[in-house]
Amino acid sequence: MEKKHNIAVMGATGAVGASFLNILAERKFPIDNLKLLASERSEGKKLKFNGKLYPVEKLTHNSFKGVDIVLASAGASAGLEFLPSAVKAGAVCVDNSSAFRMDDKVPLVVPEVNPGMIKKHNGIIANPNCSTIQMVVALWPIHRAARIKRIVVTTFQSVSGAGQKKINELWNQSKVFLSKKKVKPVEFAYQIAFNLIPQIDVFLDNRYTKEEMKMVHETRKIMGDPSINVNATCIRVPVFFAHSESINIETEKHISASEVASLMAVAPGVKLVDDPAKQRYPMPIDAEGKDDTLVGRIRQDESIPNGISLWIAADNIRKGAALNAIQIVEQLIK
Repeated sequence: MEKKHNIAVMGATGAVGASFLNILAERKFPIDNLKLLASERSEGKKLKFNGKLYPVEKLTHNSFKGVDIVLASAGASAGLEFLPSAVKAGAVCVDNSSAFRMDDKVPLVVPEVNPGMIKKHNGIIANPNCSTIQMVVALWPIHRAARIKRIVVTTFQSVSGAGQKKINELWNQSKVFLSKKKVKPVEFAYQIAFNLIPQIDVFLDNRYTKEEMKMVHETRKIMGDPSINVNATCIRVPVFFAHSESINIETEKHISASEVASLMAVAPGVKLVDDPAKQRYPMPIDAEGKDDTLVGRIRQDESIPNGISLWIAADNIRKGAALNAIQIVEQLIK
């Protein structure tokens, strides 16, 4: 008989928390007891899981008694404060925040890339940034075949990556703009409807944003190669769900576009969508709600000897957050 597990979802009322519950149900994860945790303002709210209502409890240091696994998406400060208490109580935690990602003692895992790191945990496993996850899923097979020396990536990130209030902001601004009224930004620094904002997170001293440098450091850690050069530009776009990325790579060994396409056709977690004659390529509208990273527009970079360009799209709430965490847990209980 399959062993069942006591699960706590930390940050249960957020967008990723809701996705945790949906995916756990979809994948028929073996749950004995389910505990929903959030901040004090959500205490007493009820959420449905598998047809049953569960009360949301206030997150405290005593919330983890009897819990086997914690799926956390409550922000970095909450992770740093509460997850050590969960580990002390005997739980294994998968954290979706940035709190532990670059901690040398904490594995940073994408199951299609480095599943062997899962067993090296000391109670906490870090879930990478959404934009990093979808990129390394697509690039890992190429790295194994031809070793990637350099990555230049521009991300086109949906508003859902910034939370429910930002989703509402795009919706409200779009209505105002189409009514030919003046848009007044509230959640974003600038109008996001029918606009692009080339800043995600704060600027650092090197003039890159924190989001861009996350992609640099996380890619190297996940792929286990600190020598990979990564240059990222991250842009917020007026799309509700799913991030897209334009990626250019330089490899050590020559690899053709057709060889890359063949790798993508069989790569775990990847769906090849690449038929220029039929105008088929990845788009965020097609990635929304899907588990796979869609890969297309694969072509030889004609400006350098060993270059490949490609375009990818993936659901940032699913593979970029909740699904990746649950896949980690599925590997863990094996």
